[in-house]
Amino acid sequence: MPDDPTPSPAVAVPGARAALASERSFFGHPIGLSTLFFTEMWERFSYYGMRALLLLFMTASISSGGLGWSAAKAGPIYGLYTAMVYFTALPGGWLADRFFGQRRSVLAGGILIALGHLSLTFHGISTFYLGLLLIVAGTGLLKPNISSMVGALYSADDRRRDAGFSLFYMGINLGAFSAPLVTGFLAQSDTFHRFLAGVGIRPESSWHWGFGAATVGMTLGLVQYVLGSRRLGEAGLHPNRPAGRSSPARSAASGSAPGSPPRSSPPSSRCAPPDSCRSAPGG
Repeated sequence: MPDDPTPSPAVAVPGARAALASERSFFGHPIGLSTLFFTEMWERFSYYGMRALLLLFMTASISSGGLGWSAAKAGPIYGLYTAMVYFTALPGGWLADRFFGQRRSVLAGGILIALGHLSLTFHGISTFYLGLLLIVAGTGLLKPNISSMVGALYSADDRRRDAGFSLFYMGINLGAFSAPLVTGFLAQSDTFHRFLAGVGIRPESSWHWGFGAATVGMTLGLVQYVLGSRRLGEAGLHPNRPAGRSSPARSAASGSAPGSPPRSSPPSSRCAPPDSCRSAPGG
């Protein structure tokens, strides 16, 4: 009886288990999820840490280190800021899909966010508004694209995808939960105020130490994102242009406008020579 070329289960299973074990490196999920997990955790740490202080800082008296604004002035600024953070996700996702790719957009967004928090560590109206503007722009680039990259780590039929997103959201909740505890302590704690006074620093500057903690958090997220980017494979590496869209250079070479369908050549005559196309009498 001829030998069966199909490998037996005893031979095939160990190899499959080895491949599966090499892939499951972060709680049974692709190793790239760890990079996105910690990037988003630190980004949410910086966002919610600063947001916990924002309205209080604007309404605190000047003598206590705040801006001394009324609630009628500070409230709309706070509301507009939080609204724009979510609204800019639309142009941020569009720019990533058409031009930059999700991976570079997340990096650029993280840099803008870190610079925005850094700007808030300096006391002044101009640096205050600049910081808010940078954070809004950076969050619009980072937030929608990093979530899309999580989905790109899995194939369409991978059953682990939903669990991967649940794990990813645990990082969001962890950063959001811990941030107000840290920044609130630095900004409002009497213990930290006494420490600052003991080393010769004005306690009224404690607000900006809280904003500085948000800066450190986003910077840590950026460092581990850059170091761990090799774990992401091809996820988010290239723009995701819709099918049928050509680049401007290719469109110029073909003589058509960008995004327009390629020109088709006129249909060739089915009659050769032309005299054979003459209609028959009575036709």
